[in-house]
Order: sequence, then C-alpha cells, then structure tokens
Amino acid sequence: MGLAEGYDDHLKEKKHSILRDLNSQNISAGLISSTLVMTGPALIILQASASGGFTSQQTVSWMFAVYFFGGVYGILMPLLFRIPITGGHSLTGVAFLATATAQFTYPQLIGGYVMSGLLIFLIAVSGLFTRMMKWVPREVISAMLGGLVAGYVVQLVPAVKEMPAVGGAAVVSFLLCTRYSRRIPPVLGAIAAALASLLLTDGLSAGASQLVFSWPSFQIPEFSMIGFLTLSLPLAMLILSNDAAPGIGALESGDYKPPIRKILTASGAFSVMASFFGGQSANIAGMMTAICAGPDAGPREKRYMASVAAGAVILVFGVFAWKIVPFIQSLPQTFVAMLAGFSLVSVLYGSLQSGFSSSRYKISALTAFIVTLSDVSFFHISAPVWALLIGAFLARTVEKA
Repeated sequence: MGLAEGYDDHLKEKKHSILRDLNSQNISAGLISSTLVMTGPALIILQASASGGFTSQQTVSWMFAVYFFGGVYGILMPLLFRIPITGGHSLTGVAFLATATAQFTYPQLIGGYVMSGLLIFLIAVSGLFTRMMKWVPREVISAMLGGLVAGYVVQLVPAVKEMPAVGGAAVVSFLLCTRYSRRIPPVLGAIAAALASLLLTDGLSAGASQLVFSWPSFQIPEFSMIGFLTLSLPLAMLILSNDAAPGIGALESGDYKPPIRKILTASGAFSVMASFFGGQSANIAGMMTAICAGPDAGPREKRYMASVAAGAVILVFGVFAWKIVPFIQSLPQTFVAMLAGFSLVSVLYGSLQSGFSSSRYKISALTAFIVTLSDVSFFHISAPVWALLIGAFLARTVEKA
C-alpha cells in the first residue's frame, strides 16, 4: 500500500513539473515549428500524390500517417529525455517522392517506405550512421537535394506572373520578414500574406468534394529489390542526412547531449509504423528541432516543452487530415505551387551553400545537381538516385584526395 501511494505521488509530482515547465516562450516556439511542417510539406505531399495518381483516401492516409506518428514521436521523445527532440516527417523525403511516386504502384511505395524505416533502424542499432554518411560526401547529397527542390522554387516565377496581386504580397512579406523579423520565419509571413491576398481578391471556395470520415486502414506492402535500391535507400539517406544530422547538430549546439542511437532507432521504428498507414516517415525533424532548441524557446531546461507543444499540434493536424485535404485541394493550383516554392527557398539556399561551398568535390556536386535537375530516368531508376551514384563515384575516383 505504501509503495503504491509513493508511486502515485511520484507521478503527480512529475505531472506538475511538466506543467510548470510550460510557458509562453516554448509554446510560441512549438507553434512556429509546427506551422512550418504543416504548410509547405503538406502542399508538396498533395503534389506528390497527384503525380502518383493517388485516390483521395490514399492521400488522406498519407497525411494522417506522417503527422499523427510524427506528433506521437514529438511528444514521447522530449518527455522521455527532457531535451527538445522534435518530431515530424521529412520534407526532403517528400520532395524526392514527388519524382518517384509515378514510377511505382501504391503497394510498392508502401514496401519502399517500410524498408526505408527498417534501414534507418538497422543503421541506428549497428552504429553505421557516421560511416554511411562518409561514403557519400555531404556535398553530393546537398547538391542532389538542391536539384530536387530547384524545380519547385522556379515555379514561383510563373506563379507570381499568373497571380500578381497574391504573389506580390507574398514576395514583399517574405522579404520584410527576412530583413526585419527574427521571430516570424519568412515562409510563414509569405504564406499568411498570400492567403490574406487570395481571400481579398478571389476568395476561398469550399472543397468541391467533402470526404467522409473513415478510420485509417492498414496498407499491404509489396517488396522488391528495385524498390529498395531506387526508393528505400535514397529516402533513408535523405532522412538521415537532412533531418537526423541537422536535428542532432542543433541539439549539440544548444549544449544538450542527445542520445543519438536512441533518437535514430525511434525514428526508424516510428517510420515503419507510419509506412503501414501510407506515410514515408516519422522522425526527428531538423528545422523544427533547431527552432525548439533555440534561445527563443525560453530557458534551456524548459525548451523540451516546445517540442511537446509542436508534437501535440501536428498530431491533431493529422487526425483532421480528412477535413484538411479537401480544403487544400480546392485551392488554385498556381497558388499551391507558389506556396510550395516559398516553403523550399531556404532549403534550396542551404543545399546550394552546403553543396558548393567547398572546392574539394565541385565536379561531383555539380554533376549530382545537374543530373537531379534533369529529372531523367534510366532503367526505372530515378534521376536523384543516379545523381547520388554518379556523384559518389566521381568523389571517390576523380576527386579523391
């Protein structure tokens, strides 16, 4: 009886400690980081699903899986370790899938997601993360990513031309936030201005077709070697290099001691769970973690609550995906392309900066960028995969130190 009462008192004390750690600063940081993953990435998911010819139910399932399981990850991990490990899904992974969904059947895509999650899990358990990242130079991966997102960013120009009032407001807001605001990310300012301008000029129409709520269903995967090589492997590398590595780096730069193996293991396990419901991943989110681990999130020992707040918001977003998807689908395609372009400007800038800042792998990086940008497939292998293979080969032969 005494033991039970002691355990209950411990739980109550822990609950009160968590509530005391919640403040306006970490709530604000959590809301900002969650908004980032709920805007641009959601739009790109819809573009990728349209490219793959997904049904509305498959698209909703994809949105539910990545946001629900990413939210659960983002709630559990910071509560367990009391550091701002922020969950989400891979924006760069979605950008890659926009080029790949049309080349696979839906069950093959699910199988590829499952294998990608298992690969991340095995890499984490075996400790191969560092060695794997060394085999393909960071510059090559960054240049490939730059080639992936460049096409989306370029869409900004014709989109602004077609919708000058909306596009002009978004561009001005983006530049003003870049110049004057530290608290509001430029992409959020651009999206808010674009939505407001669209509402004032053309108005917002309700979705043409409202989906009826249905419980998320278990998806049957189909596995193949070509799916592993051309889908799972590059997807896992993108998640590890562009989400896990920056996220862990942000924690370390904030003087935290992140449990790297546990973070990656959980990312792999949650990605596998998400894959069986149609999502490509649920993992530590690099940019979101950087926001929640930064000084604007309040006192260092309480910043983990920013990650908890972000996780709770995106979890709810995933639960209501069946309502959100029809609304986004009702928006003008030019408007969606514009927002997707704005959401990837910083990714493109960072990728080009990382890929071409060093002179050591300039040929390898440039080759990876051009091959990816070409969007040409050979033998059912997409351009980004060829970019990694050719870039790594050149780095290990022509540009070997």
